[in-house]
Amino acid sequence: MVVNFWASWCVPCRDEFPLFKTAAAANAGAGLALVGVVFQDSADPARAFAERAGATWPSVLDPSGAAASTWRVVAPPQTYFIDRSGTIVSRQIGELTQADLDRQLAAILR
Repeated sequence: MVVNFWASWCVPCRDEFPLFKTAAAANAGAGLALVGVVFQDSADPARAFAERAGATWPSVLDPSGAAASTWRVVAPPQTYFIDRSGTIVSRQIGELTQADLDRQLAAILR
């Protein structure tokens, strides 16, 4: 599972979405699940951005900031990689590159 904290106003988040879209499609058969958490953003801009970006994974709003606080998110993008046993294997603070994403996915999809 990949948990990604993002916002429509976050430029690096916008750059990551195509990577997530490709990874979600390529790894669906391997059981990859991706969940977005909308960080300090409103529903309408977040929904519009996700639709424009072609996001196929669910995203949830965090209006109180409780999820961000629990996961210790300071600013988006911030992404967590969770293995099949439910263990957080790693955390990426800041924008992911394709190489980062490939390396992180290899660690959780074994």
